[in-house]
Amino acid sequence: MRKNKYLIPYAMPYITEEDAQAVYKVVLEKRLSQGVYVERFEKEFSRYVGAKEGVAVTNGTAALHLVLAALEIGPGDEVIVPSFSFISTANVVLYQGAKPVFADIDPLTLNIDPNSVREKLSEKTRAIIAVHYAGHPAEMDELKEISEENGLFLIEDAAEAHGSIYKGKIVGSLGHAACFSFYPNKNMTTGEGGMITTNDEELAEKIRMLRSHGQHEQFRYKYIGFNYRMTDIQAALGLVQLKRLEWVLARKIEKARYYTRRIEELEFVRPPYEAPYVRHTYMFYTVQFKSRELRDKAIELYEREGIETRCAFDPPIHLQPVYIRLFGYSRGYLPNTEKASDTVLSLPLFVEITGKEQDKVLEVLEKLAN
Repeated sequence: MRKNKYLIPYAMPYITEEDAQAVYKVVLEKRLSQGVYVERFEKEFSRYVGAKEGVAVTNGTAALHLVLAALEIGPGDEVIVPSFSFISTANVVLYQGAKPVFADIDPLTLNIDPNSVREKLSEKTRAIIAVHYAGHPAEMDELKEISEENGLFLIEDAAEAHGSIYKGKIVGSLGHAACFSFYPNKNMTTGEGGMITTNDEELAEKIRMLRSHGQHEQFRYKYIGFNYRMTDIQAALGLVQLKRLEWVLARKIEKARYYTRRIEELEFVRPPYEAPYVRHTYMFYTVQFKSRELRDKAIELYEREGIETRCAFDPPIHLQPVYIRLFGYSRGYLPNTEKASDTVLSLPLFVEITGKEQDKVLEVLEKLAN
């Protein structure tokens, strides 16, 4: 049963009786904090993405923070990030006392542009964070080349990309580490929760210590750490969600392609781009209008019809009030990012959206065409 003020919500987690029973079982076992279910979830998830190690944490932001902390990125360092992302992608750099340096995006994929990354390199650069926007993988080969040429860490922000594929490989093992979120609007959820995957066993071990106050053995602390642990309750839900992830992705991809076939017929808006060598998993279904005026008119029409949409990310991070105050950014700094922010709109897409509901979403665009 849907509980939302909108007739058609923007996103909805896919939860079944099997999920409820998995959580119920763990609660009855009194396994309420981090334990055997977390360990099992880490193993299953890292196996799924093709990485040697998985470390479960409280959320995607904590995942990013722990990776930067474990890599000892700090004051005087710079990390290149996209501005077209959720704000935590940049905030975690500031948590470490380092400076986020914003690169522009590719106007088709809306992912960080390797050419812009090259322009932003300096002697202070220590890492690149590549966001796989909405489930479309970033250009990892080019970014890996840049990182290797310059001795940089390459971190995947895969919060929106569970199961996305880049040139035959599932994202999560394409850089030094990858960070996932299991927030309810993702393609799989644990309520709140996150995961770090890596092929670096030493890095994983350090992250595990930092996740739990810096503890390396009982009541012995090697680092100043954090309390970023996942619970067995969340992990039990995650195990069931992971088991059906491929089924969920197939449903969402099918529904996304239905949108695309219809939207391709319209001249004033374009559907999401999908490169021929990727699997886009459509955490968002993001369309791009020819102008901000058209985009804003579409939002107005959707609101009237009781259909929820999202403008992610408007404004982009560098034009958020706190970043203007801290760094003095202004419009014109990242032209592709700013154009995308002005013109994109994410339409409702989730497993249980019906064909009739998708048609209602499309009817609004057709009204706008007329």
